[in-house]
Amino acid sequence: MTGYASVQHGASAAGSETDARAPGSRRLGLEIRSVNSRFLDLSFRLPDELRAMEPALRTLLTAQLKRGKVEVRAALESDDSNALPDPPARVLQRLNTLQDSVRAWLPSAAPLSVADALRLCANAQTGTEDWSAAVPTLAKEALDALISAREREGKRLAIMLLDRVKQLRALAQQATPMIPLLVEQQRLRFMDRWKEAMALTDGTTLPEAARDRALTEATAFAIRIDVAEEITRLDSHLDEIERLLKKGGEVGKRLDFLIQELHREANTLGSKSAALDLTRVSVDMKVLIEQMREQVQNIE
Repeated sequence: MTGYASVQHGASAAGSETDARAPGSRRLGLEIRSVNSRFLDLSFRLPDELRAMEPALRTLLTAQLKRGKVEVRAALESDDSNALPDPPARVLQRLNTLQDSVRAWLPSAAPLSVADALRLCANAQTGTEDWSAAVPTLAKEALDALISAREREGKRLAIMLLDRVKQLRALAQQATPMIPLLVEQQRLRFMDRWKEAMALTDGTTLPEAARDRALTEATAFAIRIDVAEEITRLDSHLDEIERLLKKGGEVGKRLDFLIQELHREANTLGSKSAALDLTRVSVDMKVLIEQMREQVQNIE
C-alpha cells in the first residue's frame, strides 16, 4: 500500500511538536515512502553517520509492516544553512599533511579544493554527535504517520472491493435462473430428436427404449451444465470477503486466497456454459475478479 511520512526540525509528520533533536548543531530529517508490493521490501538511504542505525530501523519497520516497497531516507542539516563553521587550524594542518603524503605517492592526484576542505572539516567537527536516541524517536513518529496514511488508503480500497462484491452478487443472481431454462430447452430438443427418430424407424427399435435413452441424455446434460454448487461457493466466498473487509486488520493474504477461489468458480462457470448469456456472465465475473485481485495484492 502507498503512503508517505516525513519528520524533521523536531516536528512529527502529524504536526505535533516533539523534542527529537540530537544534542548537536545539526538537525535530523527522516522520511518513509511506501508503494504497492505483494511482499515487504525495505531499502535505506542513510548518511554514513547513521548507517549503524539500519538494523534497529529494519526491526522497527518489520514489526508493524507486512507488505509494500518501503524506502527510508534520513538527512542531517545544519540549523542555519547560511552559516559555515570556521575550520579549525589543526584540522586544516592535518589535511595539508595528509595531502602531501598522498601526493608523494600519487603525484598525479588532484589537490584538495576549498569545498573539499570545508566538507572534511565539517565532518571532523560533527562526527562525534550521538544520534542513537533521536533516530528511533523520529522513525517511530514517521512510521505512525505512515500507518495512518495506509489505513486511510485501505478504507478507500475496501469501499471499492465491496462495490465489486455487490456487482458479482448481481451477476450470480443473473446466472441462477438460466440453468433450469437451459435444461428444459435441452430436454425438449432431445424429445424432438426422439420423435423424429421414431418417425423414421422401421419398427425394430422399441419406442420405450429410445425414449428412455433420450431422457437419460437430457439428464446427463442437466448434470453436466449444473452450476448450482459453483454459485453457492461463490456466494460463500463473497460473504467471507465482506466479513474480512468489515473486520479489518491484517487480511491481505486471506483475501488473496479468496480471490483465487472466486476466479476458480468463475472459470468453472464458463467451462460449463451452454449458452451465450451464461458465457457473458462468466466473462464479466472474471473482469471484476481481476480488478479485485490487483487491489487485494496491495492490502496488508
